[in-house]
Amino acid sequence: MTTPRDEDRIEALPTNPRDTTSGETAPRTPVPRDTGPSDPGQGTVEPVPPDAAGKPDRHVKLKPTRISGTWVAVLASIVVLIVLLVFILQNLTDATVHFMGAAGTLPLGVALLFAAIAGAILVALVGAARIMQLRRQAKRGLR
Repeated sequence: MTTPRDEDRIEALPTNPRDTTSGETAPRTPVPRDTGPSDPGQGTVEPVPPDAAGKPDRHVKLKPTRISGTWVAVLASIVVLIVLLVFILQNLTDATVHFMGAAGTLPLGVALLFAAIAGAILVALVGAARIMQLRRQAKRGLR
């Protein structure tokens, strides 16, 4: 039993009649049908124009998905955590921290990490308050 070659399969696909070069008919590029993603997180296929030789490009460019964005964020977070770990391990000198009448000794890297976390929490609280304020304004505008 024989199977059809790739060229046979490509010729059987729907084509785009506007693909012409210098007045003569160029090999037609398959146009993928966009039936809409069954899952909103999946990307859709975009048609790719033929290369300089007029042959259809077999590489199809996919749109990025939410999951691919999540993987990028995870990898970036891992890099940041490794940098923080190196920073803390290189700054193990004891530092005395005074806060609201209390005093304590802990490694300098850990003290700076706690300060950065406190700053991030403060910024997140202010941002959350602003988002809530804008949502309330938007709801009043809809009434």
